[in-house]
Amino acid sequence: MGKMLGGEEEKDPDAAKKEEERQEALRQQEDERKSKYAKMESERENIRQGIRDKYGIKKKEEKEAEAAAAMEQASEGSLTRPKKAVPTGCGDEEEEESIVDTVMKFIPTPLMDMFNKK
Repeated sequence: MGKMLGGEEEKDPDAAKKEEERQEALRQQEDERKSKYAKMESERENIRQGIRDKYGIKKKEEKEAEAAAAMEQASEGSLTRPKKAVPTGCGDEEEEESIVDTVMKFIPTPLMDMFNKK
């Protein structure tokens, strides 16, 4: 009641000791919780590894490391990136038929005769 009327708080002589014990209990609970979840995660990782071994699946880190090694190996001794393959039928080859020849194939024969007479 003294607190409500503007009086001073009552000081508990053991308050500091109680607060220290409470903080220690909280730290201990947090450590127990962390160790519990670390144990659960290690069990899960063992199960995941068993599945990976069973089906031949690689971890993401392993895939990334292999991809990086393949890129380094491909570019060894080369100062530039590798050239992309050019599909057949594209590029330096000369055209076998001109566009006019292609169009002439689709024109009916009576019209072809007219073009040939000139």
